[in-house]
Amino acid sequence: MRFRLAVLVAVTSVLTVASPAAAGPQPTAAHTAAGDWAYVQRQLYSVPLAQFVTTTPVGDRWFDWSTDGCSAPLKGDTGLSYNFRNPCVRHDFGYRNLKLLERRYGTGRTYWNSNNRKRVDLQFLADMQAHCRTRGLLLQPTCFTWALTYYTAVRIAGGP
Repeated sequence: MRFRLAVLVAVTSVLTVASPAAAGPQPTAAHTAAGDWAYVQRQLYSVPLAQFVTTTPVGDRWFDWSTDGCSAPLKGDTGLSYNFRNPCVRHDFGYRNLKLLERRYGTGRTYWNSNNRKRVDLQFLADMQAHCRTRGLLLQPTCFTWALTYYTAVRIAGGP
């Protein structure tokens, strides 16, 4: 339990650092606020995680595809009972692109807010729990505990 608390504290301290992603290129006829919003929403909530991580566009500079995996310096994204790398990648995509849309189109509509942040965090939890269900029966309880620990960390440190 102390170790999990230490991980939680370490993750929250790392997550409070702002993402270095820039606002990126300016909108063109091919990109609109509504279209970009729909694309981000689709990637976060409609595309299966396995497809999301295998179809990341190479060279796409319009959206922020950067990731640091799971930002837990003491624990990282894998452990004996789990591998949360892919859920962390999608979670990074969500946070970074909601913030990017806020910077790019923020007037009149708020993209990075507590409701949208919570939805991304809940998807993160769902992705981790789906992974935990693929683990052996003896590893699942520990995996689910770690999933809740990571979720709690991002809820505490993640955002507006």
